[in-house]
This record gives sequence, C-alpha cells and structure tokens, in this order.
Amino acid sequence: MPTLELAIVKRLYFSNPQSIADLSISIGKSIPNITNAINRLLQSGLILQAGLAASTGGRRASQFIPNQDKLPNILSIAIDQFYSSAVIIDFNRQFKTEVAIVQIALASTDAYSKIVKLIEESLQMTDVSEIFAIGVTIPGFVDYQSGLNNSYPVDSPLHNLKKNLQKEFNLPVFIENDSKAIAIAEHNFGVAKSYKDVMVINLNWGVGLGMILDNELYRGHSGFAGEFSHIPLSDSNKLCSCGKKGCLEVEASLLAAVESTIQTLQLGSPSSLQKDFINQKYITGEQLIDAATQGDQLAMESINRIGYILGKGISTLIHIINPQLIVISGRGSKAKEILAPKIKSSLLEFSISRLSKNTEIVFSDLNNVQLLGSACICIEHSDKNLLRKKDLTTPSYNHN
Repeated sequence: MPTLELAIVKRLYFSNPQSIADLSISIGKSIPNITNAINRLLQSGLILQAGLAASTGGRRASQFIPNQDKLPNILSIAIDQFYSSAVIIDFNRQFKTEVAIVQIALASTDAYSKIVKLIEESLQMTDVSEIFAIGVTIPGFVDYQSGLNNSYPVDSPLHNLKKNLQKEFNLPVFIENDSKAIAIAEHNFGVAKSYKDVMVINLNWGVGLGMILDNELYRGHSGFAGEFSHIPLSDSNKLCSCGKKGCLEVEASLLAAVESTIQTLQLGSPSSLQKDFINQKYITGEQLIDAATQGDQLAMESINRIGYILGKGISTLIHIINPQLIVISGRGSKAKEILAPKIKSSLLEFSISRLSKNTEIVFSDLNNVQLLGSACICIEHSDKNLLRKKDLTTPSYNHN
C-alpha cells in the first residue's frame, strides 16, 4: 500500500481514535488525501470506524482505530544489564501473553544464547505467522540504523544483535537503545504525552536519558546523544564501567545503591535486608526498593544517595536544555516517595531557581515501559510490510 496508508496506521497505533482532521494535522497531508487513504484502509479491513468525535458545533466527525484482528502482532524484547523480558503485543498495545522474565547478565559469555532461548520460547506461545517483527531494546551505544551495539566488541554476538537475530528467526528485527525507546513510550503513552520538550531519565542499573525536543527524539550528530550517566558530577573516586572516574552513574544508579547496601550488610548493620542477604548472598534492586519504601533505614540511605546526585545531574539538564518536563522512569521510579524530596532538595542546592521552577519533575506511571518502547521502535521504523494482514502469506520460521 502507498506510504500515506502506512503513515495513517502508524499514527493510529500511537494515538487512537483519531478523525480525518486529526490525522491531517498530525501527518501533514490534506484532508482529501487523508480521506481517500482512509477509505482504502477501511476497504482492506486494516482500520475500523470507532464512533464519532465530540461535537464542536457542526457535524460530528467519524473516528478510526486500527483493526488489530487484521494487523500483525509484535514480539517485544526488553534487555537490561541483568534481566531480559519478552511479551507479544497487538496493535491496540495489549499484551497477548504473560510477560516472561529471565535473569541474563549481559556481561556473561552465554548472554546471547539465553536471549535466543527467551525469544524462541516466546514465539512458541503464539502463531508465528501473526508476528510482524521483533523489537529489541538494550543498553549501550546502539546505532538503530545499522543495528550495531558499539558497546560490545565486533566478535561478540551482541555487537550485531539485529543481524544475528534475523538469521536465527527469519523475522525483521528492530533494535534501539533502551533509554531512547523508553522516552518514545513515555512521550506517546505516559505522563509526557502533552509535552513537546521532555527529558526522560531511565533510572535502572545505570542512568540513561532519552531526549524529546520539539516532539522528536533527539539523537545528536552521531546518534548517541543522552549519555547522562557519564557526566562527571560525582565526587567518588570509584571507577565507572566506561573506565573513567567521577561519572554520575557510580552514585546515581540502582547498581551503585545495591553495591553500597551489600557492603554495609557485610559489616552486620541492622536491616530488614539481612535475612535476604544471608540466604542469597546478594540483594536485588526490587528488594532494596521494597525495603526502602517500607521504612528500612539502611535501604533509605542508599536510595537517598541516588536522589541527591540525581538531583545534581537534573540541575545540569535544566541549565542546558531548559525542558518543560523531566520524567523519571525505569525500574528505580518505584522509589518515588523517597527520591522525590531528595531530588527537590538537591535542585535547591545546585540549580538556578529562575530556570528550575519552570521545569516540572514527575515519576512515570507506565508499567513495563521498556517493553512498550520496544514495540514502538518496531512501528516507528517499519516499512509497508507492516500492513501485511494476518491472513496473508508470512515469513517462515524454522528455528530448531
């Protein structure tokens, strides 16, 4: 189908229902052209009429939604440093399967084989002919166009994850940096939806950043804008994973908080986490956050340190970008009650109030935000094959 039909279906994925007038504005095409394309999509069954828009004084406009029964599904994969998750998502952004979560350390030699197994098991839960593509989001210096993750050496299967997975499964694969994908999801479906200039902080094992400027994801000259975690704002002499000292990440990340907490637990400090630590020999980020939100003093101190240095970093963002909104998303956003006051205190210390008072700081309310971001990447970068109906011929899948 022509490019205009593809653009309409994509827009309806990100926001629906929409009228012809809405689509004309968002796509930038004339109403007659949109009308003709809508009629062709209705005839093909790829979209449906979904009632009438609210009255504005004249005739109420028809609204349209994707027909998820005719459009293909997406296998969405979210990878972080220690866990990977997978789910099948339809064109109404509904999860068609349970979210599968597997512990996979990206630094391990078997990380790639475990990711392949996760995908294989997820595909076995559905009719593969209904899958349009696999969307993968992963930390690192990801070039979404080439599919290369430049954080890994060229002899690692994770370096060219896109190409390798396409060979494994004979399906299109779209890959993106995790924080950039999370920013896209927050901007389309979350608290950032009505804002045009937004910084989305992915507070996870590291600290990522996705930048939405004038309603578009900002990538920078070479595509790697947003390396927030490696701004030298820490007073710690601890070496960062990048090989340098003083990076924000060495203090303002869940990994840093967990490591600090474990060191203190090893000294016998009283904490509700001692039992878990004795049994497991480690604690998870979720256990740390849960303990902190339940008032455990040791856990709260670790999360407070994140809030303080994160506020220092946010002050820098405000001074440089002057955004309307900053969203704290990712795994660490669950610690909102503890982080929020500490971030506010840090902003008072490090930012110019004339600037910071005009930037709103909020916490994400989206569940499984990275999985949503992985699906967004598939839709955003897909070609006309996206309009392939479920009942048509599809790629074969012969993975053993």
